[in-house]
Amino acid sequence: MPRTDVVILTEDRYANPNLAHWYEQQIATEDGLVAEALRARGLRVERRSWADPDVDWRDTRCALFRSTWDYFDRFDAFGRWFDQAATQTRLFNDAATLRWNMNKRYLAALREAGVAIVPTVYVARGVATTLGDILAAQGWPEAVFKPVVSGAARLTYRVDTTTAAAHEAIFADCVAAEAMMVQAFEPAIISDGELSLIVIDGVTTHAIRKTAKAGDFRVQDDHGGTVHAHTPDAAECTFAEAAVRACPELPVYARVDFVRRGPGDYRLMELELLEPELFFRFHPPAAEALAEAIVRRLGPSAPAA
Repeated sequence: MPRTDVVILTEDRYANPNLAHWYEQQIATEDGLVAEALRARGLRVERRSWADPDVDWRDTRCALFRSTWDYFDRFDAFGRWFDQAATQTRLFNDAATLRWNMNKRYLAALREAGVAIVPTVYVARGVATTLGDILAAQGWPEAVFKPVVSGAARLTYRVDTTTAAAHEAIFADCVAAEAMMVQAFEPAIISDGELSLIVIDGVTTHAIRKTAKAGDFRVQDDHGGTVHAHTPDAAECTFAEAAVRACPELPVYARVDFVRRGPGDYRLMELELLEPELFFRFHPPAAEALAEAIVRRLGPSAPAA
């Protein structure tokens, strides 16, 4: 019989968070809200790093991805661990959904399913092309390029037709090392910010709006961005929930990041299913909703997967 029902997954840096540091305290708050909600429903909960060599993943009924934010920096090691853990316990979100979401080519699949995305061009590793060629072919005045496996704005650059030449060497080095993507730059990121709707079990629970600091375009708070509470309207909820329903399987949790071009005109930036910050501190009942969703899937006395 497994001794634990749920292991909340983090990474080595945050396994023992420093509560005197605002960022780590924030992580502890978010993970703590989920842990408390699960324990209130009678589940045995631990919080461990995915890379902890002392964990036997057969000894828990499920593992819940939360702050595993180094996976793209240690992708080979993470991939080996993931493949093994998926055979030993149940993962939330499920393993197939997470594998699909690790590579940002999933956006092309969502586009084919009818979800409006930010216009995107994918560049396979080693392909000979330039930013100038892509901008000219697409007719884009500005673009952002980044790896297809990434997060936290890693190797993310904004260019336009006048600055692309200065970035060609960086882009060439990136493409030589890994697959990349180039997306049309959405001016609404600067003027309005990025909306993030949190969807639990297919239903929007709450939302936030992220804005970049002056002179930047990256909205993440670890790059100086600011997070604001946001009350989503019906059209925004409809867009976010439709994007989630377009996944191969309905995820337990999702964060839908998109921009508003105008009333009712949205473009998906990312559909975060692996380890998104879900901003429970803005709406603690969403942590309760996530706990309920996990309990429904596990069942009160379900055996280990």
